[in-house]
Amino acid sequence: MSKKQTDGIIQQFRSASRQYSDASIFMHEAIARKAGLTGSDHKYLGLILQHKELTAGDLSKLTGLTTGAVTGLIDRLEKKKLLKRQFTKDDRRKVIIVPNEENSMKLLQPLFLELQQKTSALIGSFSVTEIQVIERYFIEATKIMKETTVDINNKQND
Repeated sequence: MSKKQTDGIIQQFRSASRQYSDASIFMHEAIARKAGLTGSDHKYLGLILQHKELTAGDLSKLTGLTTGAVTGLIDRLEKKKLLKRQFTKDDRRKVIIVPNEENSMKLLQPLFLELQQKTSALIGSFSVTEIQVIERYFIEATKIMKETTVDINNKQND
């Protein structure tokens, strides 16, 4: 394959990836609005739901949010009964964030049901080899994005 062909394929791929990313953001914003959340609160709730419990400091490290922003996020999600604060017995200043999975699923699952069905059908249309290639791309691209995020956050703290 010539350099020109390779460059063209890369540009097509980047265009498709950008369109996917944009559509994902717009869809998650729409879901968040329907659920009465902001787009970022919706995504942070998803991150919190991946953990049984975490501290406010853990959440700050995972997201790059300041401790003040994390406190505001926790306040908003706690007000909607999507998580709760627990204080440790050893140190009452240490706050453990515990997601309320039941309330979160009641709120979000109906909004994701059709999407999950359609994406399952789409995934089922690929061969195992194709799925493995796509999965490998997502895993490696995620690593690159996480590294970039850390680099950007570190440069902000300099």
